[in-house]
Amino acid sequence: MTASPWKKPADRQKEREVKRDAVLRAAAQAFNENGFHKTSLDDVAERLNVTKPTIYYYVKNKDQILFECVRIGLEMLEDASAQIEGTDATGLAKLIALWRVYVRIVTEDFGRCLILVGEDPLPPSTRKELRALKGRIDKRFRSVITEGIEDGSIRPCDPKMAAFAAAGALSWIARWYDPRGPLDPEQLADQMIDLLVNGVGGVGQATRKANGKTGMKLAAANVPASPSKALRKPASRAS
Repeated sequence: MTASPWKKPADRQKEREVKRDAVLRAAAQAFNENGFHKTSLDDVAERLNVTKPTIYYYVKNKDQILFECVRIGLEMLEDASAQIEGTDATGLAKLIALWRVYVRIVTEDFGRCLILVGEDPLPPSTRKELRALKGRIDKRFRSVITEGIEDGSIRPCDPKMAAFAAAGALSWIARWYDPRGPLDPEQLADQMIDLLVNGVGGVGQATRKANGKTGMKLAAANVPASPSKALRKPASRAS
């Protein structure tokens, strides 16, 4: 029996998905490096060594590419939060697990695109869909923090503010992280999570309370009245 030179439908579909993912990833890299508006589909095609019409076989336009890149980044976060939701871990343990995934995501192509470009360049209706997904993720983060407060693993705090503060710190990694640097994402996550959980203070809570007023006085005494005075060079003495 002669073997057919044509691939089976399932194989063709799998191959198409692989190639479409390559288009989206190449576009995400270009958006991250050059910005959404300065990136054309010709640029994406050049990165893949294909023609522009080939790109249109997998996506309709540049807006759809950005939508998919941001959606993938968000769904990675949502999937992670859903996986830890039913576990018996403490709220703090769940939150640390989520933060660790967050760091990994924002150091990858789609996660960086989510942070560096986001949904703002897209039409209002499309932005609404992505922001609804963001809202669900934020709600889950707050829920985990609330759970930790209730089980005693997280000290009493405003869950909304805690979620925003952590998300802001972790999201900013996408802007400064260099994969050629000394830390890989796992090591970076270790350090960032340690700072988020333990802070930067080197004294106990009781000592902080006792020295609080003194510390504020010292800080105020060292702040110049005007920023310009701090930058101004001292006048040279006459000879």
